This record gives sequence, structure tokens and C-alpha cells, in this order.
Amino acid sequence: MVALFATIMGFANDAKILIDNKTKTTALVLEDVKKGNQIYIKDNNGFVLYKELIETNGIYKKGFDLNNLPDGTYIFEVEKDLEINTIPFTVKANHVVFNEEQESTIFKPHTRQEDDLVFISKLASSAESISIKVYAVYNDSSALVHSENIENETILERIYKLEKGQYKIVINANNKTYTTFISN
Repeated sequence: MVALFATIMGFANDAKILIDNKTKTTALVLEDVKKGNQIYIKDNNGFVLYKELIETNGIYKKGFDLNNLPDGTYIFEVEKDLEINTIPFTVKANHVVFNEEQESTIFKPHTRQEDDLVFISKLASSAESISIKVYAVYNDSSALVHSENIENETILERIYKLEKGQYKIVINANNKTYTTFISN
């Protein structure tokens, strides 16, 4: 949990947006990225306009020409291991404006297995609703073995003891679905 809280405090200083008015380009600079993190540019409907897989650890720098996008609302999304950072911006009349006050961080659930125990943890906002479903997987089918809806918890911590077998764990939170497969 300490690492999650440190991440919250770190994102504000992690992302830098630099706009060059002469060339009309926008530079996205991210410190402390890891290989496998992903960068997206999405429109207001969540449609992915740009996707890139980070290939190295350290600092990420890239220039984007956002002025040619149609007028509208967009986001840069930086997906890391346990979090998704969003940086909203608007384009109007070939002019890009970033809304720093609306930058946000969504924390992804973390699922870990030790023998027959499965640990699930997640940092959540107080208004967030979380659904956990555990399915036993058999050849071509699956059966729901546990379902739980969680409300008003800021720190979610669950431990499930699973019999020997294969399982699919589906967690719905932040209007996203996270799926993990477990074999024990």
C-alpha cells in the first residue's frame, strides 16, 4: 500500500507536457516508465487513436502534432503495472489546451497467488463500486464459484482459498474489466 500512495504523489511530477507554439507540437515527457507500460491517445468516447508500447525503462519523450485532431476532448493515458494515469486535453480551432486540474490516477487491482491462496488488493475512491467474480474453469466451460460486490471501501483487501484447479478472476472497477487466470 505504501508503494501505491507514493505513486499517487509521484504522478503530478512524473508527467510533463511541453507545447512548442512555433512548430505546434506537443511533447509528452514521462519520468520513471518501465518496459511494457503503454501510452494511448483516446477520444471522448474511449476510441484509441494512438497506442505505443514502451520499450525501455527510464524517461519517455515523444512529440505529438495534436493540432490536426478534430475539435473535441481527448486524453493521454499512461498504463502502468498498477495504475492508469490520464491527462485530459481539448482541441479547438487547431489549438491544444491541457487541463491539469483534471489529471487523474486510477488504481488497478493487484492479484497474487501463493499456493492455494489468492490475494486481491486495490486502492479505491470512496465512491467506487467494485465487483469480483471467481470462475472455476473446466475444459471449454466455466462455473461461477464466488461473487462479491464491494461499496465504500478505500482499501480493498481480499484473500480467497481455492481448491486445486484452474480459475478465472474477473474484477470490474473504474468502468474497466480486469481478468486474471490462476492455476494451483
